[in-house]
Amino acid sequence: QVQLQESGGGSVQSGGSLRLSCAASENVYTMPCMGWFRQGPGKEREGIATIDSAGSTTYPISVKGRFTISRDNDKHTLYLQMNELKYEDTGMYYCAAGLPSPLYGCTYRYFSSRYWGQGTQVTVSS
Repeated sequence: QVQLQESGGGSVQSGGSLRLSCAASENVYTMPCMGWFRQGPGKEREGIATIDSAGSTTYPISVKGRFTISRDNDKHTLYLQMNELKYEDTGMYYCAAGLPSPLYGCTYRYFSSRYWGQGTQVTVSS
């Protein structure tokens, strides 16, 4: 059973937009913290957006103001709206579900993942 399935990746020119979706199984969607991560060529995987069950979000400065994470509780789906895309946004994008940090809560930096999707590729040409 696929528990997290991403879609919506593709190729886009710099300055363009993409919307990623992540369909979750019901048991996974109930995890208190969900997020998006990415791994660029030759780079380590990094957290880029998280959202908790109350709808509170966090972003690193590299994407803040350009990316927006949201969730549809009726559809059990997580989204990532990406605007003003840059070449350095290129990479494989993964959605994840997990637990918040006891100290810091549900944040992109401190995220205890339990489930991962297979990823969707985003390529931004300059």
